[in-house]
Amino acid sequence: MVTESNIAYAGKSTIYNVFLFFHSELFDLYPLGVYTVYMHNDKQKLIRRLKIIEGQVRGLQNMLQSDIYCIDVITQTSAVKQALSTIEDKLMEGHLGYCLVNQIKKGQADKATKEILKVYQLKRK
Repeated sequence: MVTESNIAYAGKSTIYNVFLFFHSELFDLYPLGVYTVYMHNDKQKLIRRLKIIEGQVRGLQNMLQSDIYCIDVITQTSAVKQALSTIEDKLMEGHLGYCLVNQIKKGQADKATKEILKVYQLKRK
């Protein structure tokens, strides 16, 4: 669940900053403390992947500081983007399979449709 204390903690953690940065537009739809972020059973796997991505980003910084060949840096940036995309896909799978289904069951089909369209628009950017 997103709470003020989670957000305060998130400000101290690079991993969660990455998550919040890429998903900040989604949180604009919901007041803090109201929306529950559904994390499926693979939560620990996702956190581990985010830690790996954090290491990759630090590696990119080192590569630039060390004047590594441009193509090698670009290759690594592509790997980071793909890794983030994979995490995003897993989160979306959980959201569609749980949160949206529950909204529809509760008679909130319009809300569910708006969420799906919002995410679709974000993915197209």
